Amino acid sequence: MKSPIVAYLEELHADIAQLRDGLPYPVRPRRARIDPDDFGIALATVDGYVYTVGTTAKEFALQSISKPLTYGLALSDAGTARVDAKVDLEPSGDPFNEISLDPLTGRPANAMINAGALAVVSMIKGSGGRSAIQRIDETYAAFAGRTLRRSARVLQAELRHSDRNHALAYLLSSVGIIETDPTTVLENYLRQCAVQVTCRDLAMIAATLANGGTNPVTGTEVLPLEAVERVLSVMMTSGMYDDAGDWVSNVGMPAKSGVGGGIVAVLPGQAGLAVYSPPLDPHGNSVRGVATCRRISRDMEMHFVRAARMGRSAIRARYTIDRAPSTIRRSTEAHEILVTYGHRVLVIELSGDLFFAGTESVVREVSRLSAEIQVVVLDARRVDEVSEVALRMLGALGVELTGDQRHLVLVDPDESIAEAFTDAPVPNLETRDRAVAWCENWLLAEHGFRPRPGLVPVVDSPVLDLLDEGAAAALATRMQRRSYSDGEVVRRVGQRFGGIYFILSGRIVTIGTDASGHRVPVTTLTAGMVVGDLALGDQDRQTTTAKAAGPVEVMLLDAQAIDDLEHSDPELAVQLWRALARHAHAQSQHYAQAAAGQREE
Repeated sequence: MKSPIVAYLEELHADIAQLRDGLPYPVRPRRARIDPDDFGIALATVDGYVYTVGTTAKEFALQSISKPLTYGLALSDAGTARVDAKVDLEPSGDPFNEISLDPLTGRPANAMINAGALAVVSMIKGSGGRSAIQRIDETYAAFAGRTLRRSARVLQAELRHSDRNHALAYLLSSVGIIETDPTTVLENYLRQCAVQVTCRDLAMIAATLANGGTNPVTGTEVLPLEAVERVLSVMMTSGMYDDAGDWVSNVGMPAKSGVGGGIVAVLPGQAGLAVYSPPLDPHGNSVRGVATCRRISRDMEMHFVRAARMGRSAIRARYTIDRAPSTIRRSTEAHEILVTYGHRVLVIELSGDLFFAGTESVVREVSRLSAEIQVVVLDARRVDEVSEVALRMLGALGVELTGDQRHLVLVDPDESIAEAFTDAPVPNLETRDRAVAWCENWLLAEHGFRPRPGLVPVVDSPVLDLLDEGAAAALATRMQRRSYSDGEVVRRVGQRFGGIYFILSGRIVTIGTDASGHRVPVTTLTAGMVVGDLALGDQDRQTTTAKAAGPVEVMLLDAQAIDDLEHSDPELAVQLWRALARHAHAQSQHYAQAAAGQREE
């Protein structure tokens, strides 16, 4: 089944691809051809899953997207105070290559413009037998989760057009900001800009920043959280150069562009976004990249004001109903069907907030289910806040499930997510147990099971399947008929064994006590089932309270009648005990499964 997120990205890609504005960066290797139609989008979650559409495997130069990565390394090496002494934190409002320094301190305005980036590179020192540029390369590789190569041809092209940057390097050296050879600093800066990445690499770099500096796939801590906080703050205010104010207002994600055509944007705690498209606007930003980020921020509610909480999987638990059945006691035939086919119904328990990242984890989980899963139950009782984008994503998921000939069932008594499914109406049950029972009934109907009629005589009881008709009829003659009204207690917990109650019609609910002392329903018994048999396995004491749910008719084989049967017809008594033992064993297994699958209702 296609993920609604993939469907959205494909539709967005097709739409944005129609933009034909902008020109590719003119500085490039001789005879190198830049295809203006290249366009890729990659979205990586903070658990490392990456959605890709379009040109996402083609390598291109990292260029200025290298700036925040090296800035983070400098902060990690030297600390914020020493880095701040060399580079200020203020948006410049100037183009990225402006030749200007603070008239009093000589500091560049921030680390995202070229002057600031040169100052930052000058602070990276060799260590442990590795040169400064080797340490930069290793940091970039840790961000991307793979070794990255450098293009010598791109480096040579940049060196041929580096006069302005050379001037900046010497200007910084003249005021003491760069304390080493400015030409070496410039060469290292251009080397980092020539590192080759794919759009997918950029998404993983962004996801590493979103994940507090730890690569979500490799688990490597690339930067400490304190450095990440500073890097993202400067990216937010200065990453898009003289377009930064508009960016903060309309996109609201820390971001960095590069003249190679790439843009990265970070939603802390939730996701990293990358776009690759070579045509640039007058600010030096990818035209399609900017448009894509604007749309995704709006459509996915990824502006930092809307998505301020940490993203985590919203899935609390997942299990199939063969492992966690309902509390309805089924006949042997029905039980066998549910054991065989119960793995085709999956329950997914949700918890916490459903914003983009949490909802994405649910959409991804459901989208990649095997074809065997026919019904999905979403239990939303523990969901807190739900965003508009979450409702849209879940609604699209419901439509995809319906189109894939699958069913969706909700456990959503507070209707936290129910409104998402107006285009694909779904059953909404108050408790997990009722939802599982609904799914069990659906499975039984799908596999040809027909429930017994409302009145089930003792001779037709599934419990007595081992007995022939004559033996069952002989037992029936020893029974007493009894009736109970709605809510009337049939057997109370702790009572001594009083006999076996064969239900002719109606329903009996058994009620127990949970670990907190609260009374909770344990199972529902219907016509053809029995009550009282399990008391024989617990010191002859009734383990639950059995109460009529509506009018009930039973036939009671009481304790005295059983004693008389053992003396007068021991062969029939043995047949009865065998039948009850087989039935009790099956039901004990059912109870254990139901108890294991029960969640707080």
